[in-house]
Amino acid sequence: MAQINVNIRMDENLKKQFEAFCSEIGMNMTTAFCVFAKTAVRQNRIPFEISAASDPFYSEVNQSRLRKAIADLDAGKGKARELIEDADE
Repeated sequence: MAQINVNIRMDENLKKQFEAFCSEIGMNMTTAFCVFAKTAVRQNRIPFEISAASDPFYSEVNQSRLRKAIADLDAGKGKARELIEDADE
């Protein structure tokens, strides 16, 4: 099939961030856009999420637990404990 160029305008900072993201997942911007376009056409919808590995600390489940723990502490439901040092250090 013949190849054509497609020009996309975007914020310079967004482009730099997207290039870094693409590099992190092992592809370039052209490949990322082609993967998106082929899948969108095949599924007839915005089809998927591609994400770099993320820190589980920021997951919604963990953030929800942290918010609850903070609320409990603010409500006086916490108990102070001493730090236990690891004997192997």
